[in-house]
Amino acid sequence: MRYSGLQIVFQEIPEEISLALHITGCPLKCPGCHSADLWNSQSGLQLTPQHLNQIILEYSKYVSCILFMGGEWDLSTLLDLIDIAQKHSKKTALYTGLEWHQVPQILKNKLDYLKYGPFIQKLGGLNSKITNQRLINLKTNKILNSFFTEDTNDQTYR
Repeated sequence: MRYSGLQIVFQEIPEEISLALHITGCPLKCPGCHSADLWNSQSGLQLTPQHLNQIILEYSKYVSCILFMGGEWDLSTLLDLIDIAQKHSKKTALYTGLEWHQVPQILKNKLDYLKYGPFIQKLGGLNSKITNQRLINLKTNKILNSFFTEDTNDQTYR
């Protein structure tokens, strides 16, 4: 698995300070994707468990969550990386363009947060009231989309 960069982010997972890792090699290639640079599986740096361990040690005091922006296409490696993050007592999150039913159950069981749904330009992202995408706290089953819009209706995934 490879990644093109990392950054500390404040908005992607509500109430968490996340270290976002931009995983390369996305096979979905959603039309209108704002991260088309992540489609190339050969770009970026190698992300091994040892390298992730070093990254987390470096940023540990600044972040509460490790956010994988993709990577579900290499499930066994992603699961190993999630384990590393959790050994550091970090919450874990995944942003994927897969539909809910396509996300492996083992990921749903392991992660704290999941943003799923392909990017459909006319529906917009999480800040759109008509988006097809959902961000869920998998521990409480709460849909967190209202953090991104003016809609304050609390929803629960069913």
